[in-house]
Amino acid sequence: MRFYTKQHPFYCGIDLHARTMYVCILDQAGETLVHRNMTATPEALLKVIAPSREQIVLAAECMFTWYWLADLCAEHGIPFVLGHALSMKAIHGGKAKNDKIDAHKIAVLLRGGMLPQAYVYPAEMRATRDLLRRRMHLARKRGELLAHVQNTNSQYNLPAIGKKIAYKANRDGVAERFADPAVQKSIEVDLALITYDDALLRQTTSKFPLRNWGDKPTVWNRGKPL
Repeated sequence: MRFYTKQHPFYCGIDLHARTMYVCILDQAGETLVHRNMTATPEALLKVIAPSREQIVLAAECMFTWYWLADLCAEHGIPFVLGHALSMKAIHGGKAKNDKIDAHKIAVLLRGGMLPQAYVYPAEMRATRDLLRRRMHLARKRGELLAHVQNTNSQYNLPAIGKKIAYKANRDGVAERFADPAVQKSIEVDLALITYDDALLRQTTSKFPLRNWGDKPTVWNRGKPL
């Protein structure tokens, strides 16, 4: 785990939410200069850090709203640290917990060189990473549907389907194996969703080619690099 250990005259911990943020600014001696709740907007943040903007470092926990904060800091040349959420939970876990306390703890960890860092993904790469995550989500759901068909077949003690229903050509007649109309409908829904997922997964990689950035790991699909 990497920790942010650089020294600055001022340290800003932010407990960030979708619409609001709690901001805590400490000086090098640990004195609290700012500790307030405000709207989560670039204008509000730039205004509150204005007196110490040239010598401050900002930190926030890694959650779904950090993109704009990282981009704002990059645009204005302000050092930004993204806290590793899981490790931060292990370090600053406590009985008393609220936005005000969390913002102060982030600032304290940052000042003490004990804030575990997460990787700040570059802005130009985030959209592709998020698309890959959605593709992975679809692939997992498709796997669950395939497993449900096979499990249902075993549940009714029917002979093995034999062919891999992961391939569309092998799905004909699968639903008709079941005598109960309700079970047939359930399997038909599974197969329809699998077919739709197949199309979505193809579109994800054909319309948006997945690139390989230097030392970043290559994305693989069925043994072949995308």
